Amino acid sequence: MKILQVLPALEQGGVERGTLEVAAALAAAGIPNAVASAGGRLEGKLAEIGVEHFRLPLASKNPFIMRRNGTALAKIAKEGGFTLMHVRSRAPAWSVRRASRLSGVPFISTWHGLYGTEPGFLKLPYNRIMLSGLVTIAVSDCVRNHILSVYGADPAKVRRIHRGADIDTFRPDAVAQEEALRFKTSLGFPSATPVMTLPGRLTYWKGQRDLLMAAVEMKHDAGILFVGSDQGRKDYTAELKSLASALPAGRPVVFLEHTDNMPLVYAASDIVVSASSAQPEAFGRVIPEAQAMGKIVVGTAHGGACETIEDGRTGLLVPPANPDALAAALDRVFDMDASARAAMSAAAVKSVADNFSVAKMCAETLELYREVHHGLD
Repeated sequence: MKILQVLPALEQGGVERGTLEVAAALAAAGIPNAVASAGGRLEGKLAEIGVEHFRLPLASKNPFIMRRNGTALAKIAKEGGFTLMHVRSRAPAWSVRRASRLSGVPFISTWHGLYGTEPGFLKLPYNRIMLSGLVTIAVSDCVRNHILSVYGADPAKVRRIHRGADIDTFRPDAVAQEEALRFKTSLGFPSATPVMTLPGRLTYWKGQRDLLMAAVEMKHDAGILFVGSDQGRKDYTAELKSLASALPAGRPVVFLEHTDNMPLVYAASDIVVSASSAQPEAFGRVIPEAQAMGKIVVGTAHGGACETIEDGRTGLLVPPANPDALAAALDRVFDMDASARAAMSAAAVKSVADNFSVAKMCAETLELYREVHHGLD
């Protein structure tokens, strides 16, 4: 067995992290593997684990470039002795299908998101390429149900494998309290002010605006930390900063564009918020990461959050795009006594360890690779 994972680039995000995690698991299991992408800042991580990288313009949606990528991948797959390709995005999936036809090397795919379908006469066929391999992995039950209902896929060919948190990195004792407090105050929060953190790029559907509106209605004073870049959406950032400036002095708001140390961010947080509104998270890795560190998460009740949060036991769920309900849930957390918070924290840590760890995701993915190979024999 020799696996070639294919994705658009290696910059940042859940697709990239999942690719690296599976590559590391394959290497640890002694299974030869490589990655093909347009490259990026995470290439060095592949080199650290001794996994080869093939650089191709796989982020391109130009049909001519996609066709050339397919020819190049076919050569890589055939000459490199790869026995299975695993593609993780739509544009490179078109190239991988061509490569498979030219080389005879089969492929599977991972459906990482709830892809839009408008306009249907173009988007539906474009998205459907992800179902043209032997098996499609869905990163949550939400995504699997979407694939089955919208695309009429064969249920036997769509396998749900939850994404996961690295519980060796994200754990309750990962960061010393003193270090977390120093980080918190370095951001400008008073040491006694609790912090509510919403990680995610600054875009309307992530719900930053809803959290700021909720903060107006809350009875408890708490700071807000937004972690993520606006990726050029300056008007939205300006709107958020305008809303933030209108909050009372006891509710400071800090914008942190980027960090490589999310365990430190979670450790400095009292509550973590996942407030996606207009569209749900396909899985939402922020939730299990924060839960694995024992943090209470308040999330919106749609998409992957309904799988990672058991309302009232491992976190709280609220209706999406409802600042009043979000405010009430946040106040409810602050009103909890120490024993209730400790019980919810412990339940969340256990839930991630049992159901949403990177180790579990990798084990299930490698088992699927073996199952596919067995079917090819």
